[in-house]
Amino acid sequence: MKTRRFSTTLVRHQGVANGWVFATIPAAHAPPVTRGWGRTPVRATVDGHTWNTSVWRSKNGSSVLAVPKHIRGGKGDGDKVRVEITFDPED
Repeated sequence: MKTRRFSTTLVRHQGVANGWVFATIPAAHAPPVTRGWGRTPVRATVDGHTWNTSVWRSKNGSSVLAVPKHIRGGKGDGDKVRVEITFDPED
């Protein structure tokens, strides 16, 4: 298992699903893609709230973590968060 910790800014997705808010993952901390559709299962912690989810590789090659409202609380677009992701690079 590998764990990566970093700070990042939340970004609201502009488009059809404009209710989604993502934490962008710096390239140096992005896990390798291990599943179809550019997905990697992870255990994520954002500002102390932990859940099982996936990191997704976007069409432009960046990696993002969708952060549900119940995890981010009152934070939203443009707010800084502390992120930890744990993943199995062999999985």
